Amino acid sequence: MINTQELRIGWLYPTLMSTYGDRGNVICLQRRCQWRNIPVTIVPLTQESDATIFEQVDVIVGGGAQDRQQEIVMRDLQGAKAEALRAKIEGGTPGVFTCGSPQLLGHYYEPALGQRIEGLGLLDLVSKHPGPNVSRCIGNVVFEITPSPLAETLKKLLGKPPIIIGFENHGGRTYLGQVEPLGKVIKGYGNNGEDGYEGAFYRHAIATYSHGPLLPKNPFIADWLIQTALQEKYQTEITLTPLDDSLAEKAREAMLKRLDVNQL
Repeated sequence: MINTQELRIGWLYPTLMSTYGDRGNVICLQRRCQWRNIPVTIVPLTQESDATIFEQVDVIVGGGAQDRQQEIVMRDLQGAKAEALRAKIEGGTPGVFTCGSPQLLGHYYEPALGQRIEGLGLLDLVSKHPGPNVSRCIGNVVFEITPSPLAETLKKLLGKPPIIIGFENHGGRTYLGQVEPLGKVIKGYGNNGEDGYEGAFYRHAIATYSHGPLLPKNPFIADWLIQTALQEKYQTEITLTPLDDSLAEKAREAMLKRLDVNQL
């Protein structure tokens, strides 16, 4: 049992980017650490935070936001803060970034109205809103994780292909450049409703439109984030104590049946 390591969860702009219950991802990581007696600290990364605080976290969680709040965040996340976040992700710090956060990490986001909002350019992707009269991408989404070695690691853990269940609600459409998609869409729209891909994966950073929130519906992703964060921090192999996820698995099976999706 792990009781000597501790984890610091960096929560990106919690008051500005917590749309659609994405704070549940923070809670899920926190509880799954606590159930294993892993000391955990939540570190809000806000407008008042110094760039050095960004450097001290072990895993990063970013949620969604409306266009106005997203613009505030993107204006604040510049200079030393941007470089600190870039260094963490490039250095292998894991993170889960939902909806507005991937747009933040991309080259830019073009809202339905107003001027283009420049991003960090960390992920080779762009996001564009097709206009106020175009329908949003809303509904349950199911996709299979495909990047290597993430897909192989999760398949070994689960004994079957890693299938993600979530809920999407986005007006923007994301288009990938030279960055791997997180997965192949089985049900739903995904990045843009056109190319069949969902999200993006870079280093140990997961970018996705999947709300729900994501981690309670897919606890194996939470465990991958925790394990990877500890391994990166302490530079040693980590084996997490198994948890009883039978209730979550029954909920997943019920949702897949409802959506008429066979587990591969």
